[in-house]
Amino acid sequence: MTEVEVPKQHKACVYDNPGHVSVKVETVDTPEPGPGEVLVNLTHSGVCHSDLAVMTNAWVSLPHPTPKNQVGGHEGVGTIVKLGSGAEASGRKVGDRVGIKWVSRCCGSCDSCMRGMDGVCLDQAISGYYTPGTYQQYVLGPASYVTPIPDSLDSAAAAPFLCAGVTTYAALKRSGARPGQWVAIPGAGGGLGHLAVQIASRGMGLRVIGIDVGDKAQFVEGLGAEAYFDLKTRSEDELVKAVQEKADGLGVHGVVVCSGAMAAYETSMKLMRRGGVLVCVGMPEGATQGFFGAFPTLLAGSMKSIVGSAVGNRAEAVEVLQMAARGVVKTAYRTEPMEKLQGILEDMRDGKLTGRVVLELK
Repeated sequence: MTEVEVPKQHKACVYDNPGHVSVKVETVDTPEPGPGEVLVNLTHSGVCHSDLAVMTNAWVSLPHPTPKNQVGGHEGVGTIVKLGSGAEASGRKVGDRVGIKWVSRCCGSCDSCMRGMDGVCLDQAISGYYTPGTYQQYVLGPASYVTPIPDSLDSAAAAPFLCAGVTTYAALKRSGARPGQWVAIPGAGGGLGHLAVQIASRGMGLRVIGIDVGDKAQFVEGLGAEAYFDLKTRSEDELVKAVQEKADGLGVHGVVVCSGAMAAYETSMKLMRRGGVLVCVGMPEGATQGFFGAFPTLLAGSMKSIVGSAVGNRAEAVEVLQMAARGVVKTAYRTEPMEKLQGILEDMRDGKLTGRVVLELK
């Protein structure tokens, strides 16, 4: 393929005042790919709540505060425009459309990687946290780890699957629920949850109960949920009773918590039948704390389990993108120019955002 002309500089959104919602669009130098790397000309990047948490230092579990002028973002889609030395061994070539995920690089050789747990690699790089992220027009990535985008899938539609999609797909798999069994999804109407409902019901044959705050029944049930329960109109006891009655009078087989609210975790233990699995996905902000129901006597006596699920691995990313390419799962999103990122993040902080937003970077 003809060599692509690459500019010496490009536009990027940087966190100019970490700890606050503050973004500036600046001109930065375009990097050269090193050995085994590719340079990707990004056209789209999804906006994720994780970026807001990283920007504002809301996750106290992270080892260091976010540095000034960090380029955020971790749901990037674009085209390879340059190969570093040896990158051709990966099979990637100039012109390939690829994605950059939350884990932008893993070592491939530690115990976690060897067991297919890229999300907890012992020597990983996180896109948008001490590694330049995808809120920019050009970014580097390991040739062996960028994710191929199916030809039939639009780039803007693909972007949210690189975090929200693969995260919820992996979490549903870790619930152990089998086709025909029940799963409850707190946060069903949100960015993570609306994909989880579709993947569970349409992609995995699970029976879904959606839970959220507000009048979202038509939306959530339209995604494949068999029932929706509004936390605004039910007490906790009423919710537990309704879910148990819907799920054979016993409760669900699994709960995948897509909400970051501690209240969602507190209630979820009560929604499950014996032997149920609670999957922790949504990340509460602020001080680390436990939740009611995580008691050894209760867990042993009911044979319930609590598992954590970070992002999925590279194989799961390919699988969920293939689901999207077949039309099994679709993202509810709108596109905006990168110059509007400040307002988008403010709306996200204030709870005013509906659906996903994908930045156009061209």
